[in-house]
Amino acid sequence: MRGMNILRLADLIAQGRIAGRRVFIRADLNVPQDDAGNITEDTRIRASVPAIRMALDAGAAVMVTSHLGRPTEGEFKPEDSLAPVARRLAELLGRDVPLVANWVDGVSVAPGSVVLLENCRLNKGEKKNNEDLARRMAALCDVFVHDAFGTAHRAEASTYGIAQFAPVACAGPLLAAEIDAITKALAAPRRPLVAIVAGSKVSTKLTILQSLAAKVDGLIVGGGIANTFLLAEGLPIGKSLAESDLVDEAKAVIAAMKARGAAVPIPVDVVVAPRFAADAPATVKPVAEVGAEDMILDIGPQTAAVLAAQLKAAGTIVWNGPVGVFEFDAFANGTETLARAIAASEAFSIAGGGDTLAAIAKYGLERDVGYISTGGGAFLEVLEGKTLPAFEILERRAAG
Repeated sequence: MRGMNILRLADLIAQGRIAGRRVFIRADLNVPQDDAGNITEDTRIRASVPAIRMALDAGAAVMVTSHLGRPTEGEFKPEDSLAPVARRLAELLGRDVPLVANWVDGVSVAPGSVVLLENCRLNKGEKKNNEDLARRMAALCDVFVHDAFGTAHRAEASTYGIAQFAPVACAGPLLAAEIDAITKALAAPRRPLVAIVAGSKVSTKLTILQSLAAKVDGLIVGGGIANTFLLAEGLPIGKSLAESDLVDEAKAVIAAMKARGAAVPIPVDVVVAPRFAADAPATVKPVAEVGAEDMILDIGPQTAAVLAAQLKAAGTIVWNGPVGVFEFDAFANGTETLARAIAASEAFSIAGGGDTLAAIAKYGLERDVGYISTGGGAFLEVLEGKTLPAFEILERRAAG
C-alpha cells in the first residue's frame, strides 16, 4: 500500500474546469427497502449529496446513477427502479430530481440541474464491463466522477469502463476520503499499527491475516478466528466454532509476526456457555480450563483489559470484526471494551465491515472512530493488499 495520485472533483472545481460541463457521477445509492418499496435506511443517499452539491454549485449539468439490488440485465421490473431514491434525493437537495430511463444513448440536462439515471445494472453488459456500453456512457459526459467506494473492487461499465473512456475521470469526495483514510492507515501509518481481525472463519480472512502479518505491530484476532489460533497454541476450545484444518496457517501467521518482533496476543481468559443463545448462562474461565462441552463466545475481562491498554497506546488502528457475540449482551463485554478503548485512543482508527459498523452504532461511538469505511467488500480487499480496479484506473487517468 502506497500513496495514490488521483485527480479529485475538488481539484477540477478549483481549476474552474466544471462550469457548464456535463458531469456523470457514479454514486452508491444501493439502499435497503421494505416490501412496499420504502427506504428503511438512507445513509448512502445522504453520503452521496456532497459530490452532487459540489458539481451543481460549480455550474455543471449533473447526471447521477447507481445500482440498486440485483436486477436482471435488460429486464426492467418496478422493484428495481431508483424512483424511491430520486424522491429522497430531491428532498435532501431541495430541488426536483427527474428520473431518466433508457438513458444510454442520450441524456438532456441543463447546467445547474441534476437528473438521476435509472438503475445502471439494468443495462446489458454492465457487470461484464462491456466496452461498447462503457464508450456510450463515456460519450454522455465531459467529466466522470467515481464516488462509490462500495463498488471500487468491481470493474463494471459504470465504475471502470466509463472511467477509461471519459474525457476526464476523477474521484468524488466520498471515494477521495476513503483513499486518504486507507493511505493514512496502511501506506504511512503512525506506529504502533494494531489490527483487529475478527469473524467466524479463518478461511474468509486468511489472506487478510497473511497480508497484515507483514505490516502490523500487533494483530488481535477474535471470534471463531481466535478459536483456530487457540488450537494452534495447543489450547482447549471445547465445542467452539473453529477450523482445525487451518491450524498450520494460523501457526504460520503467528511465526511471521514473531519473526518481526510483533505478536498475536492469545486470550488469557474467555467467556463460555453451554450453547449459542442469548439466554445461555455465561461463565468466565482461564483459557486453559475450557471444558469439552463449553463454547467460547467472547474474550474474558482480563484479556479485554490487556488488549484495551494495547489499543490505547497504538498510533494507528485498523478494525474489522467484533471479538465476541456482541448481539447477545452476556457476550458483548469484549467487543464493547475494545470499541471504547479505540474511541478513547489517540490513534488514527479506521473501521470497516457490517458487523463492525453495527457494534460502533450499538455503543454510539460513530464520532469517536477516525474513519468509518462504507464499502464492506472493497475495504476487505484493501486489507488483503489488493489494488482495487477503481483506484488503478483513476491513477492511470491522472498520469495521463
